[in-house]
Amino acid sequence: MKYYIIAGEASGDLHASNLMKALINEDAEADFRFLGGDLMESVGGTLVGHYREMAFMGVIPVLLHSRTILRNMRVCREDILAYRPDAVILVDYPGFNLKIAKFVREKLRDVPVYYYISPKIWAWKRYRIKAIRRYVDRMFCILPFEVDFYKSLDYEVDYVGNPSVDSVAEYTASTKGDESSRLPQDRPLIAVLAGSRRDEIRQNLPMMLGVASRFPEYKAVVAGAPGLTADDYAKYVSPDCEIVFGRTYDLLRQASVAMVTSGTATLETALFRVPQVVCYYFGGGRLVNFIFRHFFHVRFISLVNLIAGRKVVRELFGALFTFSNIEGELRRLIYDESYRAKMIAGYEHVISILGSSGAAGRTAKLIINKMKSR
Repeated sequence: MKYYIIAGEASGDLHASNLMKALINEDAEADFRFLGGDLMESVGGTLVGHYREMAFMGVIPVLLHSRTILRNMRVCREDILAYRPDAVILVDYPGFNLKIAKFVREKLRDVPVYYYISPKIWAWKRYRIKAIRRYVDRMFCILPFEVDFYKSLDYEVDYVGNPSVDSVAEYTASTKGDESSRLPQDRPLIAVLAGSRRDEIRQNLPMMLGVASRFPEYKAVVAGAPGLTADDYAKYVSPDCEIVFGRTYDLLRQASVAMVTSGTATLETALFRVPQVVCYYFGGGRLVNFIFRHFFHVRFISLVNLIAGRKVVRELFGALFTFSNIEGELRRLIYDESYRAKMIAGYEHVISILGSSGAAGRTAKLIINKMKSR
């Protein structure tokens, strides 16, 4: 069968590539065309457009790149019509993907639309449930609490497990006893994960590295984001600052503590049992915190806390994103053993909620079964 897959970001590229592998295990004749990245291309099929030309976030970046976004949309629509897939699979990236879902439903009514990794409508833009109901045949969720959320909106979904659990489990198994994957170190490591987009790097990294410099007995190592290069970091780091690309898990495996910009990275850090402080710059200071408290539908921004349903890690964003706050939290993580232990216990609770690995495989089986029963 022919599958058209759309992933608009680095994390989507990873999860979509694993889903593609799982689909091949279920369907030996699987053929792919996709908007995605290098990892998807390595599995096979035809890369129509790279996520580097798609990953724009925020009002201003979207406006500045509106021509590129519209061109990507046009190319994608025309390519879907020419390819005539048996199924369209969307991976997160809702601003783009829900428009494609509508297009497919209107132009190719017999082609099912499946969604892997739900848009975060439980946090905001809840109105998107209307489009999901109309245009998406089935949603495959990777966060346990999303099942009850969608149930409250009278929309049935499947929880398939979390792909980060799969990735970490696979990495752990493949590197067991392998010392070649270890980073050289003369001091304990502070992992610095400052986001995956250029704007996030610009806004978060200087503060994070400034805080790390207050702990000379530790070595700060920056995890380079997929799709970015050393040039994207050059203006924010000193010549002796180490940046590692494609080795985030190697870094987390060895890190003593971490400073993490909110996202999938917070969950991956928890899966490696590394104490962390979540720090994310938002322009607007106290206004951001006010808007979050009064207009968002969730209490937390990090996946760790959202899954736990309580505060496990400290979230410093908006007015809380200050040098003194981040330094104070990092100092506590380094020197307060009981505080570290309490956080690790919280991680164990989160891991138990997530369940076993196998998200991509479960999703592939469900997709194949649903297509056969149509």
